[in-house]
Parts: sequence; structure tokens; C-alpha cells
Amino acid sequence: MVSKVCSAVPRGVEALCVQVEVDARSGLPNLTVVGLPDPAVREARERVLAAIRHLGCRLEPKSIVVNLSPAEERKEGALLDLAIAAGVLMAVGLAPPGPPEAWLIGELSLDGALRPVRGVLPIVEAATRCGAPVILPADNLAEAAVVRGARLYAAATLAEAVAHLRGERPLSETAGGGGGAFAAAEGGGPDLADVAGQEHAKRALEIAAAGGHHLLFLGPPGAGKTMLAQRLPGILPPLDEAEALATTKVYSVAPGVPRPHGLIGRRPFRAPHHTISAAGLVGGGTVPRPGEVSLAHNGVLFLDEITEFRRDVLEVLRQPMESGRVVIARAAGSLAFPACFQLAAAANPCPCGHLGDPRRECRCTPPEVRRYRARLSGPLLDRIDLQLEVPPVPYRDLARCGRGEPSAAVLARVLAARARQARRLGSSGRHANAELTPPEVRRWCAPDAEGERLLELAMAKLALSARAIHRILRVARTIADLDGAETLAARHVAEAIAYRTLDRVAAG
Repeated sequence: MVSKVCSAVPRGVEALCVQVEVDARSGLPNLTVVGLPDPAVREARERVLAAIRHLGCRLEPKSIVVNLSPAEERKEGALLDLAIAAGVLMAVGLAPPGPPEAWLIGELSLDGALRPVRGVLPIVEAATRCGAPVILPADNLAEAAVVRGARLYAAATLAEAVAHLRGERPLSETAGGGGGAFAAAEGGGPDLADVAGQEHAKRALEIAAAGGHHLLFLGPPGAGKTMLAQRLPGILPPLDEAEALATTKVYSVAPGVPRPHGLIGRRPFRAPHHTISAAGLVGGGTVPRPGEVSLAHNGVLFLDEITEFRRDVLEVLRQPMESGRVVIARAAGSLAFPACFQLAAAANPCPCGHLGDPRRECRCTPPEVRRYRARLSGPLLDRIDLQLEVPPVPYRDLARCGRGEPSAAVLARVLAARARQARRLGSSGRHANAELTPPEVRRWCAPDAEGERLLELAMAKLALSARAIHRILRVARTIADLDGAETLAARHVAEAIAYRTLDRVAAG
């Protein structure tokens, strides 16, 4: 007898539907899994047989073949355990054929308990598009229930799943998206009011949040660069439901991070160490997995001491910074992961860190400083819209009793500027000025006559590339949005040019 059960495995942040076909016939006792299974899937044989024995079922000696279709696609992980076990029980007549459209996912322990698995969210999303219910581990129910329209049946053990298929003890159905309207988490993060002084840097942080611009702080140790960057998520607009779902899907499939329990409501803040590899940063591996840029999707990627990262590691950032996605190609095919992040970086101005510090003498020679800063390539710097120096904080600022402007007040201005950008961008699917295309820059970022003269002078004096000019115009558009101005004035252009610190240093 041949039985067929539907299941799925993750493919990047999407799902590959897998049909589990089981053929049982008289012969030497054996269970073989075919259809390009990885070691974890092949080992399902022992888990499935042990779990079935704990049901109290006695399998007659049979030759059992399990085929995972489509056979040309590789299957990884233990998500198929429940589907294989159900297929075996159906093939030997110990369970009736289940609902033909139902998808079964879950890892089995040796005693028949169902363990939670990775990648449930994209699988449930795909099943819902197909109109199929899903039987899954109870510990994955909260994660799966965020998908609107999903029909979910949570089981704690193989026995519960089999009893449901037999119609003996039907599982209760949970409807996905039943929690009502999505509400993003607010508050609770570090507050800008805690940062003493650094008004110029706070202004740059506000512009970065308002326009979605990448940002680089350059200053001596202890100036507050890291403290400022950690407060960027707190002044970014809250996640909407679509962004939260896209971010949660990345965390659903990624190993090594906490498994989500429901939608992620806060923008991610990822701060990898400078020893990270290129594969760790953008993703990779024999079986491609998302990297830090994807874990920062719809959030902030903070690279502290960016000049200490290997140059080849930094260069792989260039493509995702432009496109918002990472494509990882392997011999068996390619996978795409979302990577729409906002880069915040910090660096010392020189190897010793004290160049420009009035309190401590810098002992670096000019060639040493040039070599140190050359670790950041021109094409990478071109993609960083805001580059500014962060000086040491004077004692008078540290000694002030009053707190600075809170993040909530800055966020209100950011939201007002983002609302103007949303009206301008309409239904394009983009949200901020940093994403403006060249035709849109020409349409919405045209400066007045004095601003044009400033740009021409800056291009000549600073040897700016065309990409850098476009980025200056995008930043100027954001500054104008914060001012509530429709026209780009010379003051907006001048402030945007002032945030190209490393261009001015190179030209000097």
C-alpha cells in the first residue's frame, strides 16, 4: 500500500512543499528514505520507529520505502519526522488516510513527543496560501498563529496527532491572526536623554532615522559613539505588521538565535564582533543560512570599530546596502534572504584613537592615519550618507543636572518627516528618502539656484562621485522634510554636505 502525506521544509525564508510517499510491502524488515535527504532526515528512521513503538503499535516485518518528492530538491532538518511517521502508519494500515490537504511538520523524540522546529512561520504561510491546515508541535503554535487565515492543530505527541487522524480525539483548531490588529512594541529601549552633549551627533542621528540613511561616527574612545548608535532603534518608526512578519520569518529559519514566540514587535539591533567572517555577516554555509545583515532586516546593523573588520568582510556589504537583499549561490542552487537594514558604524579617527582629541596627544604619523582610514574603501564610504566627527564631551556637558531631549520627542519629528515621505512615495513599496531612485532624486530633490552652486563647488573641491552627490541630495531632502519644507534650500544642501567628513578629509 502507498500512502501520501504533505509536509514542507524551509527554503531561505520561503517554504518548499514536500510530498512524503510511503510504500510498505512484504520483505526483509527495512525502512529506507530516498529523495535527497540530508543526514538529519536519514536519521528520522530511528526516531520514527522508536516513536511508533511507544505508541504501542507493533509493525509487521515489512520493507518500507519513504520517498520525499520533489526528488531533485535537497531536504534538510527534522521537520519531516511527523509526516514520515504518519505515512508509515497509514501505509501499514495502523492509521486511516488523513485529510489529503493537511500539512504535517514536527520533530519526533524517541518517546513520541513532538519537539519544536525551525522554519515554521514560512511553512504555515505557504500552507495558508494553499488553503491547507497544518498539524504542528504545540510549542510552535504561538509562532504559527501570527499568520492570518491559518488553520492550526497543535499536538504535543505523536499519539495525539494519530488520534486526531483517526478521528478518535480531534485536536482543537486554532485560527491564525486571531489576536486582532498588530501592535508594535514601544518604549523600553535606551533613551537619547541619557546622552550628555553631542548635539551635532544627535542631529545626525535624527536625520538618519527620518530618512533611513546609513551613518558613520568618527571620534576618540569615550566620546559616546556606541551610546548614540544604541539609541537609533528607539527613534525609528515602529514596525508595521508586514515588516514584523518579514523580520520574524528570518528569525524563524535562522539557527543560533532565539526562536520567535509570536511576531517580533521591535526593530532588531545587531552588533557583531569585528572578528566575524564574510559568511557570518551576509550568510552562507553548505546549507545557506541568514547572516547578521538579514538578522538586522528592518532594523539596525551596528559595526563598532568598523576599521577593525577585515576589508574583504566589509566589501560584501556593498551589494545588500544597495539592493536590500542577499543572494547566496551554491552548486545546488541559490537562495535569497532579505537584508533591508540601516547601517550605523563607529570608528576611531586614527590607530591610537586620539587624533583631534584636545586632551590627549596623537602620536600617529600622517601615512599611518591614511593607511588606517584606507581600510574603508571609497565605494563603501560612498554608500554611507552621514559621516561625522564626534568630539570628546566637555566636562560642562557631563556636569549638567538636567537630562537632554528624550527619544519620544525626536521620534515625533521623525514620524512627521516619514509621513511626508510616505505621501511622496505612495504605493511604491519604499518608505524613506534613502531608497529614492535616480529619477525620483531628480524629481523631488532639485535644490534652488544657490543650492546648485554649493553642490557644484562641493563636487569640484571634494572630488565627489555621482553616487555621493545623489546621497547628499537625499540627505538634504530629509533635512527639508524635518523642516516641513517642500523646496530644497541652500541651507539644507549645506548641512547635508557637512555630513561628508571623510570626503573633506580626503580632499584636504
